[in-house]
Amino acid sequence: MTVSIQTTAEILEQVQRSESNFGLRNEACRSQFLVHPHTTPKVFLFLHGFTAGPYQFVPIGKAFFNKGYNVLIPLQPGHGLAGDWKRQNPPPLPTDIQTYQEFVLKWLQIAKNLGQQVVIGGLSTGATLAAWLALEHPQLIDRALLFAPYLGSHNPIFDKLIKILPIYFEWFNKDASGNFGYKGFRIPALRIFLELGEKLLKQAQSSVAAPILMVCSEGDRAVSLPKQQNFFHRVLQHQPQSWYYCFDDSLHIEHRMMTKMEDNDYEELVITIAQAFVENDLTWRQFQQMATRIVQGETYNQIEQELNLDRQVSQQLTAMMTQHFGCEHLKCINPSHK
Repeated sequence: MTVSIQTTAEILEQVQRSESNFGLRNEACRSQFLVHPHTTPKVFLFLHGFTAGPYQFVPIGKAFFNKGYNVLIPLQPGHGLAGDWKRQNPPPLPTDIQTYQEFVLKWLQIAKNLGQQVVIGGLSTGATLAAWLALEHPQLIDRALLFAPYLGSHNPIFDKLIKILPIYFEWFNKDASGNFGYKGFRIPALRIFLELGEKLLKQAQSSVAAPILMVCSEGDRAVSLPKQQNFFHRVLQHQPQSWYYCFDDSLHIEHRMMTKMEDNDYEELVITIAQAFVENDLTWRQFQQMATRIVQGETYNQIEQELNLDRQVSQQLTAMMTQHFGCEHLKCINPSHK
């Protein structure tokens, strides 16, 4: 490695000092670095959602750290800053997608010094950035974990408005539990992610991506499920090691799906599917076959031995495929949009 782990640790410490100097909106917005005193087989780089902060990835970050991996959850540009932000004084969010792309590439280089393979993950617009990296630089990363990626709005009319309106917008759930980020933003700051999502949908038709896990929810009323499914189908044509999983509407898992703090009572399911994807080399076809066998009543012991699955992961996946979690007819792994 060109940069020692000690030097990398100094870089991380410098980042946290700088965040203390310029002031954060809330301590939950502080960058989170869960790092062992040595390099690990994999290192995880997680990207939080739009107007939110690193707090969204603390539970899954701790889960992977406890598995023996290094984890980086940096605060994104313009996010999490203290201030009297409102319509007349909106938060300083970037309006140029290049700012975010340069940020991601910088952190990718830092991550490479902490692990042999880099796994990139993100929620919402963070997942859009992770998808960009998976398509643009697939040789640099091992896997991409896309949680509810923003490729378009749940209501297409919103996309048309986002493209033309310059106004300030406040989240409808701005006072919801676990919301430590900004309560509002200027539309142009979100528009750049909509434009990136449209580019990614086109790029996925002809480009080979790194293996991608797509996790979405029928209960998500923020982003477009058909566009997520469309993107997955296009990725799968060139990358057979990609997986898809969609939580049933009955679970009431909304857009902010990463933590119980943000009203997802099934936080552990998100972590389980991510761990299963990262720690196994099953293709999409093999994953579908495994799910079918579980639903047909085969025990996890049979499947575990044949597919060489981690015992804990195979048990958890078995639970996910049962009727209690709304997957008894395998709708959860059936992206129907073509």
